[in-house]
Amino acid sequence: MKLTKFIPAIAAAATLAPAFAFAQDAASAAPGEQTAYILTTVLFLVGGFLVFWMAAGFAMLEAGLVRSKNVTMQLTKNVALFSLAAILYYLVGFNLMYPGDAWTIPGVLGSFSITSLEAVGLPAEEAALDYASVGSDFFFQLMFCATTASIVSGTLAERIKLWPFLVFTIILTGFFYPIEASWQWGGGFLSEMGFSDFAGSTLVHAAGGFAALAGAIILGPRIGKYKDGRVHPFPGSNLALATLGTFILWLGWFGFNGGSQLAMGTVSDVTDVSRIFANTNTAAAGGAIAALIMTQVMYGKVDLTMVLNGALAGLVSITAEPLMPSLTEATLIGAVGGVIVVFAVPMLDKMKIDDVVGAIPVHLIAGFWGTFIVAWSKPETSYITQIIGFATIGAFMFVVSAILWFILKVTMGIRVDAEAEINGLDIHELGIEAYPEFHKG
Repeated sequence: MKLTKFIPAIAAAATLAPAFAFAQDAASAAPGEQTAYILTTVLFLVGGFLVFWMAAGFAMLEAGLVRSKNVTMQLTKNVALFSLAAILYYLVGFNLMYPGDAWTIPGVLGSFSITSLEAVGLPAEEAALDYASVGSDFFFQLMFCATTASIVSGTLAERIKLWPFLVFTIILTGFFYPIEASWQWGGGFLSEMGFSDFAGSTLVHAAGGFAALAGAIILGPRIGKYKDGRVHPFPGSNLALATLGTFILWLGWFGFNGGSQLAMGTVSDVTDVSRIFANTNTAAAGGAIAALIMTQVMYGKVDLTMVLNGALAGLVSITAEPLMPSLTEATLIGAVGGVIVVFAVPMLDKMKIDDVVGAIPVHLIAGFWGTFIVAWSKPETSYITQIIGFATIGAFMFVVSAILWFILKVTMGIRVDAEAEINGLDIHELGIEAYPEFHKG
């Protein structure tokens, strides 16, 4: 056997050698355990900052799809909601979502303590090498929590007050999302039932979609959107920003789905991560192409906003199971998501549910499709179980969100007055315009 075969491995070991200089538990661990710990931690960190970059994607997408007089408000909401999520998930959410053996109600309600987060600050010599660093795990999971709130922001744009929205964000990220996510990812009753949601088509996307739906119904449509029996489109201010936002989200989704493998310490895990990347990418492409073709056939012209949302719907559709499908299956799953968007957007308009950016079709309806179709490529999961899991989370999120929106409506008031809505939230709520020279646009 030639020595040259071992040169790459020797070089890799030399590169990682400083990181192996742990004491106590780390020092006594086998080299294989150390390597698995390091690589899985890196997966969480890289995946986490890719999902963090999705916050920029949501901000750009929403800024491009709202009218120019409301752009500053959308940017403000996106910065604020992420910051609030970061704090609330630390204070309450993480333990509610991952209680371990400390359930308040077994399988249903987690722990309200923050003791497990003390492990985030452990020094390296005290690290347990059985998984990954607690800090990397917390960081990665936080990004999913913030994503759920971002979905709500776009739907309710152009007529909601800032502070009631932020109060809703606090409760959503601190309590609602961690509770329902614990039912599956925290080892709760849906997990025991056999429900499967790999990276969150239901737990993140549909959950955010249901919260947005409840808000849209209680908040009502924008002034002039539905008038004289007709739908009056309100074109976005900047389709270049919306397109940039879509590509940023597409990029971030590799961390969203790839990081959800939750391990990178073996050849099998790394191979699976690469398959997830490939399937995630082709599902987005399938959704975009399907929306492109459908809008050309149905309207005689391609609608860019539908194509952008088609790509996002493809991504949402593959998120529940990005590992098991073949590339062809993943493309078809994403394509159906793109078709869903083209039909669901006008369907909501007929129901007079005003969704400014199309988040409900993309995240809720395509989220259902992605969750349901898991059983196609994962035989151990049944279609019935998938429907039950989706309906359970959907009912919970819609009911508790509707209750909270109603409480905020009768206490703080959630909608700006007609004058503020007509003139734009940037001036009335913030006093800063994104495009001051084009205020009348």
